[in-house]
Amino acid sequence: MVIGFKRIMILSVILFVTGVLGIVFNRKNVIATLMAIEIMLLAVNLNLIASSIFLDDFIGQIFALFIITVAAAESAIGLAILIRYARVHNTISIDNICLLKN
Repeated sequence: MVIGFKRIMILSVILFVTGVLGIVFNRKNVIATLMAIEIMLLAVNLNLIASSIFLDDFIGQIFALFIITVAAAESAIGLAILIRYARVHNTISIDNICLLKN
């Protein structure tokens, strides 16, 4: 049981680092940035569920369910904003989105 737990934790860390690197190295594409955030949230969910099973407690699974709900809402709202922005400005470049601060 411990060996499987360690492998799942290593997989979770690899997924989380992949998401962080996706955000750090991708400064142009908004959709890829949103996908990297989703990968990070899935890594956290994997970590919570594995810890919950290992500790024989269901609290981690409940938190994972809440995170899935928040991630779905974040994706829907983020893509809706992105579609609206793309219709108005005909681009989804992050460089142009930063101009909205003014």
